[in-house]
Amino acid sequence: MKRILLILPYGGVGGMERLAYSFYNFYKKQGYFIKAVKFIKLESDIINFDEDELFLSKLDYQDMTKANRLLFNLKAPLKLRALIKKHKITHSIAFGDPPNLYSSLTFTNEYKIGSIHALKSVELSNNSKLSKLTRFGFKYTYKKLDKLVCISKAIKEDLIKQCDYKFEENLKVIYNPHDIEEINKKALEPLNAKEQDTLFKTKTLLFLGRLSTQKSPWHLIKAFSLLLKESPETQLLIIGDGDASVTNHVKSLIETFKIDKNVVFLGRKSNPYKYLAKADALVLSSHYEGTPNVIVEAICLGTPIVTSNCTEGILELMSLKAHNKTNKNLIVESGIITPNLFKGRLGIPKDNTFIQEETLFANALHDVLHTQTYRNTLQNHKNNLLDKFNLEHVANTYLNDKIN
Repeated sequence: MKRILLILPYGGVGGMERLAYSFYNFYKKQGYFIKAVKFIKLESDIINFDEDELFLSKLDYQDMTKANRLLFNLKAPLKLRALIKKHKITHSIAFGDPPNLYSSLTFTNEYKIGSIHALKSVELSNNSKLSKLTRFGFKYTYKKLDKLVCISKAIKEDLIKQCDYKFEENLKVIYNPHDIEEINKKALEPLNAKEQDTLFKTKTLLFLGRLSTQKSPWHLIKAFSLLLKESPETQLLIIGDGDASVTNHVKSLIETFKIDKNVVFLGRKSNPYKYLAKADALVLSSHYEGTPNVIVEAICLGTPIVTSNCTEGILELMSLKAHNKTNKNLIVESGIITPNLFKGRLGIPKDNTFIQEETLFANALHDVLHTQTYRNTLQNHKNNLLDKFNLEHVANTYLNDKIN
């Protein structure tokens, strides 16, 4: 019998955590022995694995002293090794950079699967300590992984051509799976009384994800401020928490543009689908991504999408055909893809100067909000768009020992 360990950094509501939870439920139903280990377990965790949950620390990484962080990083592979030995694990699946790296350093013999969920060349450009460790893994230790899953073709190509990844033979493209039936079921859950009175009374946009430099939500806020000049009643809902510095910058922008009455922060939600199903559009303005889970979830619920073209993986999700590169807004089966917002520098911008791409983003928001065609087109192509995200197929392919 397969004995599986899922390895993830946190228990937040991000795409990787939701993916791990989908795998957990599927493998559990298959009768496999399964455990999930979080590097950091917090009381505010949305994703939990009940009696099958393990953890390395209850103190958030950002709250540790520099000495404690160093100690944590040194001990993490050893603690993982002990858990793998104790539970006689036959297959481990790591989600994201630190789990991949530490899994590659346990010197255990289970079938090791790592996974890459974002375009690394952009993320690694900040040259942080984590970026340096990740590059070290790409050059030296990832050879210990039996399989490194890339969640899009674009990510695989980026690793090979831009990140000097040394072990091309262990790369495998597998799209993130989604439990379509469960998403639709959760979407039917009613809002609470207060939400029913205040939300979705007018045209509504939804941002779902972590407020981070990766997601660069300041572009969204600036584009939204432009949209309000033509559609002043529109509401923007923000689900998720994030980095304090990014959150504070976003709130400062909202105050500067005097649009606080139109923006609602809902925080973390254990069931974001009931909000996503009711929104007029999902909106993303990221600097880099892999294949965002939330895009597939929006397609599943028939909610059109407006997103920046932060990676070619976006087009893999949102369209059924190839398109020529363009510096204009691109209309596809599931919404609109706007030009890339990334200008070569990660991090909070030094000023609030508008760029042309934010104007194009605002135009796309207006078009999707005021044209029923986008929702109708998505509904017509939804099933074909979702074919490659079948949970059973993807979950079994992860465990399959064949790369090609």
